[in-house]
Amino acid sequence: MISHKLSCAPMLDWTDRHCRYFYRVMSKNLVLYTEMVTTGAILFGKGDYLGFHPAEQPLVLQLGGSDAQAMTECAIKAEQLGYNEININVGCPSDRVQNGRFGACLMAEPALVAECVQAMMHAVKIPISVKTRIGIDEFDSYEFLHSFISIVADAGCKHFIIHARKAWLSGLSPKQNREVPPLDYSRVHQIKAEFPQLSISLNGGINSLEQANQHLAKLDGVMIGREFYQNPYIVAQVDQQIWQAATPIISRAAVIEQMSDYIDRYVATGGRAWHVLRHMLGLCNGLAGAKQFRRYLSENSGQAQVDSSVLRQAFGLVTNP
Repeated sequence: MISHKLSCAPMLDWTDRHCRYFYRVMSKNLVLYTEMVTTGAILFGKGDYLGFHPAEQPLVLQLGGSDAQAMTECAIKAEQLGYNEININVGCPSDRVQNGRFGACLMAEPALVAECVQAMMHAVKIPISVKTRIGIDEFDSYEFLHSFISIVADAGCKHFIIHARKAWLSGLSPKQNREVPPLDYSRVHQIKAEFPQLSISLNGGINSLEQANQHLAKLDGVMIGREFYQNPYIVAQVDQQIWQAATPIISRAAVIEQMSDYIDRYVATGGRAWHVLRHMLGLCNGLAGAKQFRRYLSENSGQAQVDSSVLRQAFGLVTNP
């Protein structure tokens, strides 16, 4: 079992394998999640949707779908590849996701979510978790959330990540659904109090490790997304501030060295440096020269022949890193 005290949220188009490797360089304990991957992509797509570097573990696959058989087939594949856990997406409110009958709309079908959980748990030994909202549309009472958690937990799910905002399934974009509905942390705290046997993690609006530690006094875990992406060097402090590790915080210079080696290995296989470097733009935020660092990478990383030298050159523009 992995410790979910702190995890990085699954973020579409952001938390790909390069982003996750970058975070793992800075933290050995932070739990990483893939972008949401649909059952259709895994079972019928031609891309390597489940590929990852072994160094990324502990790693959770976030799975989008609602057909129990397809979800089970994907769970078996994920377990065989070495994923540590599978998380069912019951939180994404986008139209595309709703049309596929998964994401936040599944909050209205707890029995279907429970069916998927039960089928997957019978087929694999790794844990199955659920990431959800506190409600959808007009179904936003505490009783609605309590009922959903109860039904899915009865099917065997022991870990829930709850985004402390409800989702509007129409009228708001996915971005607005991350910002407009008000946060209600107390509702998540109350769920933990009423389901002490479950592992409950909180997601939504948390932008510092200090805030994370405050919630950890009442909950089992905290999930942070965009703050990590915009200011990734926070990840370097995770092991010390959350897990009280005795190991020193890795320097930005050491991060640059390790990521340079990774970039050169990737480029040697035919990849482009920008695929990695786009995730590193915020590494030097707060330092003199951070703007020049971002600009240099953005303007000089797109060509096929670029290697890690562009990262080292950009870092040279930063004062007292």
